[in-house]
Order: sequence, then C-alpha cells, then structure tokens
Amino acid sequence: MQIGLTKDAGASQKSRTARTCNLLREAIVNAQLRPGQKLRIDELGKTFDASIGAVREALSRLTAEGLVIAQPQKGFVVAPISRRDLIDLTEVRIDIENRCLAASIRSGDLDWEVELLSLHHRLKALGSKYLDKNAEEANQWHIVHERFHDQLTAACGNSWWLKLRRQLYTQSERYRRLSGPLDSKGRDITVEHGAIADAALARDAKTAKAAMTDHLRRTCDIILQSDIPFSDPDEITRSGDTRSKAG
Repeated sequence: MQIGLTKDAGASQKSRTARTCNLLREAIVNAQLRPGQKLRIDELGKTFDASIGAVREALSRLTAEGLVIAQPQKGFVVAPISRRDLIDLTEVRIDIENRCLAASIRSGDLDWEVELLSLHHRLKALGSKYLDKNAEEANQWHIVHERFHDQLTAACGNSWWLKLRRQLYTQSERYRRLSGPLDSKGRDITVEHGAIADAALARDAKTAKAAMTDHLRRTCDIILQSDIPFSDPDEITRSGDTRSKAG
C-alpha cells in the first residue's frame, strides 16, 4: 500500500510539473512574459498556482528548450530575441521542416490525407481572423494553424526530426506572436497554406518544400521589419528580403 501511495504521489508531482511547464511555455510564446524579463520563482508559483519545486523543474525544462536562460547567482530570465537568432532559426527550421515534410509525403496514408484536408479547410474558413488579436476567432486560428503545420509532418516517422521540428516551431512562434499580426503588403497567408497543402496532397514533395520555404522566409522577412524589441543592433537590413541570409 505504501508503494502505491509513493507511485501516486510521484505521478501527481510529474503532472503538476508538466502543467506548470506548459503554462510557462505558453506565457513566453504569447509574450505575456517578455524577452529578458526576470522570472521570480515565488511570483510564478502564485500566478500559476504551483509549488516552488514544480516551478523550478519547469524552468529547468524550458532552459533546455532555449526559452529560458539560467544566470549564475541571478536566477532565471526569459531568453532574449535578436535578428541574428531569427535568421539562423529560420534557416535551420526550413531544413528540418522540409525533411519532415518530404518524409511525411512519402509515408502518409489516407487518414493523414483526410486530416490534413480537414485542417486546411478549417484554416481557410477562419481566413484572416488572426489579424484581430482580441477576437476569439484569432485564438482559434492559432490553434488550427499549429495543428495544420503539425499534420503536414505527422507521418514523418523519424522521432528525432519531429522533436527538433517541434522545438524550432515553438521558437519561431514566439517571434511571430511578439511581432503581432503579420500582414505585410496584402500578404495572402491562406494562399500560402493552400499551396503547401495542395502539393503535399498531390505527393509533390519538391513543390511542397518550395512552398514551405517561401512561406517561412516571408514570415521571417516581415518579423525583421516589425518593431519588436530585438536585443541586437539593427545590423540586418530591413529590405524585406532575407533570402540570401536565411538559406
């Protein structure tokens, strides 16, 4: 009986830590916790109704993910952002995303196709709702958008590529959310998503990868021109084209 209780207690602690980690990650990605902000463990415990131990473990996990930095003798801070980091991140993400996408196109079955088609239709139906940050539909758009990109690569089969892809997606999403709605010069993001989905469903890996590359670079270019608080000097030209730098 005592062993059972110990196991239950351990499982409960893991569950509380996972919950705290998810809430902290979401707060960082959604810019509720800003780049460079000091993270006080006691305050976070109160905010997320979590124990000190759960917060410490969550911060350690997020440090491994690159969303938090542990400073010797100073504690934890939200990782800063920079133009150089965004460009490097985009370059690596394009590589990993396209590897996963190509493998998924090769291996995806009928269920994969059906789910991808369904998510594409849902995202298309939401249109440009993401532009209104205060609308409930905007939050729904972000959820469906994440699921759409996940589904594109869901049949990849390589767990390490998918783990790397998930980490890179989260980091990219942080930049995207910080910059606000990305609508530069009438960009039609619905058309971009459609081009990727159509090529994937047609099993045309070459076209799908080209569409994905264009999609990610467009996002990077627009973020570089935004007014989010980059930590590095404006060394990267804001010409609206990072193609020679990001891949």
